[in-house]
Amino acid sequence: MNAQQSNTISRRRFLGTAGFLATGLWLAPKNLFAFQEATSPVVTIINAAKTAKVTVTPLRKNISMLEGSGGNIAVLNGPEGKLMVDGGIGVSKANVLEALNSISANPVKFLINTHWHFDHTFGNEWLHGEGATIVAQDVTKKHLESTVRVDDWNYTFPPMPKAALPTMVYSKEHKMNFNGEAIHISTYKPSHTDGDSSVHFANADILHVADTFWNGYFPFVDYSTGGSIDGMIAASKQNIARAGKDTIVIPGHGPLGNKADLMEFHEMLVTVREKVASLKQAGKSLDEIIAAKPTEKYDAKYGGFVISGKMFTNLVYKGV
Repeated sequence: MNAQQSNTISRRRFLGTAGFLATGLWLAPKNLFAFQEATSPVVTIINAAKTAKVTVTPLRKNISMLEGSGGNIAVLNGPEGKLMVDGGIGVSKANVLEALNSISANPVKFLINTHWHFDHTFGNEWLHGEGATIVAQDVTKKHLESTVRVDDWNYTFPPMPKAALPTMVYSKEHKMNFNGEAIHISTYKPSHTDGDSSVHFANADILHVADTFWNGYFPFVDYSTGGSIDGMIAASKQNIARAGKDTIVIPGHGPLGNKADLMEFHEMLVTVREKVASLKQAGKSLDEIIAAKPTEKYDAKYGGFVISGKMFTNLVYKGV
């Protein structure tokens, strides 16, 4: 797939509901917007996911991308069954299952968690019930089996049930062969969280980089579990180094991408970080830095989803 082809794929919102996006609730830093636990953006997202349409985009070599239930999902299908990268939100089970069955009737044998966030792992329990072995980094498992508070979401996540926990765990990397595809799972240093992984389908040359790359959107940085803006920049460099000219890149959110999209995303991260850091070092307050609009150059392209330029400025400010 070339750049022109990837750019023709519609920019579907992962919840598929314009009304939800208009609320501007998801990922709003608590010092910009005040939430009660009952109206946390996590609750809003889960409720919207109950009816969100899940779409299937065939890629190559029996690999498809599913959009609509949380983060983007990759599915490798073949005679040995299906392997999924991320499982979306559990309340989307009916629509995710319908999408999976539209690919084939083969059962799901493996589910890889790229990181612990709910919009990528809340499908774990039901997919395990379907027969999937859950694969994840040890740090990801640690968060899933613990109580985790995310202040920027104003939400406390209780431990996941035992059936939702990974049983095949790795520390740095993991390799698999499934349906004739060589699969290489690699970790990042702390970036989006402290437990992010990418999944490379070597034969198909498809790279799922999860939430280390939001294609066309400002990303979330989860400081509550070890994320950092500098880590995001390092991860984006790692993604660029791994992508070739023909690599299809699956982001955590947004449309399919390629190496050029990764490079543009990296340039945005570096530029905003440098501007915010310079202003902060000059003694400017957060309000003054927001008023200076350090993201202005990128707002039209990256600010149309769940994180505005103001929100992203706040996240960068925390880490410089």
